[in-house]
Amino acid sequence: MIDDEAAQAVRHWRATAPGAVLLDGFHALKHALRFGAEVRAAVTSDKAAAVELAAGLADDLTEVIADLLVEVAAGTLRDLVPRVHPTRVAALAVRRDRQRNLDELSTRPRPAPVVVLDNPRNLGNVGAVVRLAAGFGATGVVTTGDLDPWHPNAVRAGAGLHYATAVERLPVDALPEGPLYALDPEGADIRALTIPDDALLAFGSERHGISPELRKQATRLVALPMRPQVSSYNLATSVAMALFHWGGPPHPS
Repeated sequence: MIDDEAAQAVRHWRATAPGAVLLDGFHALKHALRFGAEVRAAVTSDKAAAVELAAGLADDLTEVIADLLVEVAAGTLRDLVPRVHPTRVAALAVRRDRQRNLDELSTRPRPAPVVVLDNPRNLGNVGAVVRLAAGFGATGVVTTGDLDPWHPNAVRAGAGLHYATAVERLPVDALPEGPLYALDPEGADIRALTIPDDALLAFGSERHGISPELRKQATRLVALPMRPQVSSYNLATSVAMALFHWGGPPHPS
């Protein structure tokens, strides 16, 4: 019976995988479910361990995860995913609706800034920024350039939190409306400024900074405090500092 269930799950996985979002690991599945993802398939090579992990870390989802997960052989799991997550859990979900994302990004007044990553080059950094944006309650993350912010490596680094905020790729000339605060070493010290809730916070690529096109659109250039002779911060660190300065979500009562 278990073998039949596993074989059926593998067939379903292979049929579902094209075009689906890979949720790599227990935490990615947990976050995606909490924020409304439509999960189409979920497998593990150790269901008992995964359910135990859910009971300890996501009691609100234990029954859901137990119902979703199908146990397959460890070798089968290795065949289904590029690399097996240490939690030995993987799932496939429907990508968050693009029009819904665009609507959330464009609606004004916005309750929180949109983070703009101008031509980022590192998918792990993109995922880390999505995770930060979700934690701070940002309206969304927009990338320009040719990297897909929903690439499996970005979703893995974001721990499934792409479903908690609006994540899309747009050309520079189609960014959401709002005052554009571009991070640049020549800008005004961010500590002297108040970042409005409906701002766009723009960050350049890890190597080249903001593009001339985005710089022309900037309402204001803003700089993070930095010790002389230190060249730069990691992208995710810069985003965290700027969002922390903005203020973040309200404290729960």
